[in-house]
Amino acid sequence: MIGRLIKHLVYPAWMVRRCFPPDSLQRIESAIQASEHKHSGEIRFAVESALDLRALLRNEPARERAIEAFSELRIWDTEQNNGVLIYLLLADRRVEIVADRGLNPHVDEPQWREICKAMEEKFARGAFEQGVLLGIAEIEKRMIPLFPPRPDDRNELPDRPVILG
Repeated sequence: MIGRLIKHLVYPAWMVRRCFPPDSLQRIESAIQASEHKHSGEIRFAVESALDLRALLRNEPARERAIEAFSELRIWDTEQNNGVLIYLLLADRRVEIVADRGLNPHVDEPQWREICKAMEEKFARGAFEQGVLLGIAEIEKRMIPLFPPRPDDRNELPDRPVILG
């Protein structure tokens, strides 16, 4: 716990911009937009450099923080309850996928974890944008058969990546 505490306290916030420069964030946004034309689900990507001291003292896992971000970003607020958050905690190099209740009966936790693991492998090699794009593509594969595009479909959530913290 002490090692994690120190790592998060000294992890620079500017690392988010180093890993995800503006052009990279734009390509991620475009990938989300393109994906959402193929299904009626909603995908969000959020990245956070490190946890704050209060969360660290509670030894808050990345999963718990991802669930908080899911709520803060109102990803649950879609008509079909089919929002998905890809959350990256950079200091831990940990990815979490949080899906709304419309997806949970169809995609189980081991399937989400498999996507996270593949993304984390890309991140370990410094391929941050490619890791996120891989995650979007894998989520898209699961969304298309479950939530095909509808004629009255509208974009319910912003596609722009979010930098938290």
